[in-house]
Parts: sequence; C-alpha cells; structure tokens
Amino acid sequence: MDGRELRAVQIAATTRLEPRNGQWSVPSQSGTGSYEVAVAEAGVWHCTCPDHETRLVDCKHIKAVEFTIRRETDSGGVKFTELVKVTYSQDWAAYNKAKTREGEHFPELLGRLCSLIPQPEGAGVGRPRMPLADMAYCMVSRTYSGSASRRIVADLVRAEQDRRIACAPSFNTLLRYTRDPALTPVLHELVAVSSLPLKAVETEFAVDSSGFGTKRTVSWFSKKHGRPMTQREWVKLHMIVGVRTHVVTGVEVTGWTAADSPYLPGLVERTAEHFDVREVSADKGYLTKSNAAAVERAGAVPFMPFKSNTVEPAGDTPWSRMWHYYSYNRSAFLNHYHRRSNVETAFAMIKARFGDDVLGRSDQAQVNEVLCKVVAHNLCVLIQSFYELGIEADFVSPGAAAPKVAS
Repeated sequence: MDGRELRAVQIAATTRLEPRNGQWSVPSQSGTGSYEVAVAEAGVWHCTCPDHETRLVDCKHIKAVEFTIRRETDSGGVKFTELVKVTYSQDWAAYNKAKTREGEHFPELLGRLCSLIPQPEGAGVGRPRMPLADMAYCMVSRTYSGSASRRIVADLVRAEQDRRIACAPSFNTLLRYTRDPALTPVLHELVAVSSLPLKAVETEFAVDSSGFGTKRTVSWFSKKHGRPMTQREWVKLHMIVGVRTHVVTGVEVTGWTAADSPYLPGLVERTAEHFDVREVSADKGYLTKSNAAAVERAGAVPFMPFKSNTVEPAGDTPWSRMWHYYSYNRSAFLNHYHRRSNVETAFAMIKARFGDDVLGRSDQAQVNEVLCKVVAHNLCVLIQSFYELGIEADFVSPGAAAPKVAS
C-alpha cells in the first residue's frame, strides 16, 4: 500500500462519505474545503483536486470513495492489514550529533558571518552608533534563543567576554536597532552569504511564499455578510531554497496583500549570481510566461504545472517548451516539479524552530525579525551539513562578497 492509498484509508476510516446526486464530497485533509468526486465518461472517476487534474491518476479522494463503496457492499467488511508507517532514510548518527552540538557551533558561525559586515562612516557628531556587525549578531542570537530582549542581555554579555562582539547593548538599544532600516540590507546579504558554503551541492531550487502572523488586525465591513469583519495581518516571506539541504538562497519580505508571482524573477536572478541553477520548480501561482522566461535566462529549466484550460502554444519559446515537456513527458515533468515540496519543508523548519509569528509592531521591525529567522535557519542548515555532507563553512570563498552597507 503506497502513501496515497494509506491517506485514502485514513479518510475513509475517519469520515462519513455519502453520495449526493451522483457526486461524493470528500473533505480535504488540510482542513480547508472539500473536493467533488464523480464518475465521468466511460466509467472513469474524476476529482476536482489539483493532484488528479495534474497527474490524471486516481488521487487519495477517489481511492477513499472506492474504499467506502467496497466497505459498504462487502458483507464481511474490508480489513486493511497492509498499513505501514512511511519512513525516509536519514543518517541519524550525523543528525543527532549535529543537533546536540548546534548550540556550540552557532555562536562561532554567527560571529564569523557578522564579522564580514563593514561599519559605515558616521557623520562625526553626536553619540557614536553601535557597530552594525554587533547589532546583527545580537538580533540573530535573540531569534535563535527565542528569549525576550531583557533575558538575552546575559547571553550578549558572555558574547562580549568571548570577543564575539565589541560591546553588549542594553535591551532598549536592541529594540531600537530592530526598527532600524539600515539593518535590512545587511540581513539580506547575510542570508545570501550564509548559503554560499552549500553552492557546491545545490543545483535544484524551489520557490514559494508563506506568512508570519503579527499582532495587528485589519477591519472592514462585508456587504456579503452584512457585518464588520476583522482579520489579523501577517508578513509574507517569499523565498527560494535548495531542495537538497533546504538552505535559503534569496528572500523578499512583503505585506500580506502582495502577490507571489512577481517575485520569482528576482529570487532566481540573485540565486544564479552564485549558484549553478539547473532547475526551478514552483506551483501554479507562479505560472506566467515571464517567469518561465526568467528561469531560462538563468540557465535553468522551469517546472510549473499547467492549468487544465491551457491551450497548446505556438512557436519556440520558454512557455511552449515547458508546455510540451509537461504534455508529452508528464511523469518525468512531475518528478521534477514535486521537488517543490522541499520549500514547504523549509518553511516548516523555520516556523517550528523560530516561531510562526513576529513580535514587532512596526513594518520595519517585522521585516527585520523575519530576516533574522532566515539567517538563523541557514546557519542551522550549515551545521547539519557539516556532519551529514562534510561541508565546511567558507563565507569568503570566491564569489562570496562581503555584505555592503551604504554609508
């Protein structure tokens, strides 16, 4: 029994499925909505879920209906004795060693990374500013530890004693710099530079976005429901990751209303500056002709599945080449496309380790906080790669330019 059948059994066992007007409504396992399953022409089952529309094979919803019919028509009942737990290979010895020694390696790696940040020249008047390298170190350390600003001060004092920073700031200074727009380009560069030690092993990439909750809400009057509506705002993180190690190679942080598709070309272009990009996968939300062309300009092959109503394009363009690959070599195309799930894994890793919301009130503080999560995630990925792949951190390798800050 494969994974799709296993999930179908779970649906059939936990959900009461009944036909209505020849259609079966099967709820989504994600908890949002449901899909309609019915018999189409020639007795072939059809489902409205993306998996069936893309692969044109029986999805878990169709199989759940089939299991339900068999169970209800078989007088003796149906016993499923093939249920097994799906597992994946993992070098647990290396993984355990990486996790148990992560706290030892993280401050050292972060210190080496932040030492690349130059301090912009000051105006020569007023109180001297704290070094940006020190403040970036303190902000990422706070994110990694998960401590409040006041509680992290003791750790920052120890970092000063270990000569990782020049001076431990007060918690008020840390909060003030969290809102500083000058740190945003620094953190963007730290994301890029922290990914460079893995450029020898990452050639396949995936793009997606996800939200981080905030403390702010937005209200409006809904004419449809006839009452005021309130919804919590979130910060949207757009990122591109390597599918082998889940390292993040490029990011954009926007407001919650921003669309996803326009950010793919910039993410791919920045990644191609340092990585050998051979393929890029993304879901249907990124399916545009300009995105397919942007991926090919980077020297890579785009893998974005087409919608069911897409017509055959004419000419020899990136869009037509991708369409013909999808239409006439569907199995191979989907094998590449489904590597996109690794970007969702990366989001899950970041949110599980560093939280799925942000504490900052201002827009700038929220952006910087999300970027700190990504930097901390990349360093954790590097530490794991030390033990699993034998990768050494070389933040100043060829092409790894130091972060630049406008003075």
